Amino acid sequence: QVQLVESGGGLVQAGGSLRLSCAASGSIFAINAMGWYRQAPGKQRELVARITSGGSTHYEDSVKGRFTISRDNAKNTVYLQMNSLKPGDTAVYYCHADLLIHGSNYYSPYWGQGTQVTVSS
Repeated sequence: QVQLVESGGGLVQAGGSLRLSCAASGSIFAINAMGWYRQAPGKQRELVARITSGGSTHYEDSVKGRFTISRDNAKNTVYLQMNSLKPGDTAVYYCHADLLIHGSNYYSPYWGQGTQVTVSS
């Protein structure tokens, strides 16, 4: 059973920090890009940050300079360090990864279950 398990969400005051983690487990042969998305109430899910297998990163404009995405390939884990948090960052954050599963010939997208991040003013 392949799964992405997130941790690290919670409640924080504006200006505070949180670190999200997402570990991929199961019969995984390789991992391509990994990333974090978020969905606020009444809004569409949006990309927050993405990192390729080679370490290239991409950020949504509103989080540039505040959030940092990184990954540990040996642990099949991706992280999102969130600093200077704002109430507008409040959302459910979802981990995403393109996984090549043993026995498969192509990468498939997988999602975590989501973790709530709430930033109070």
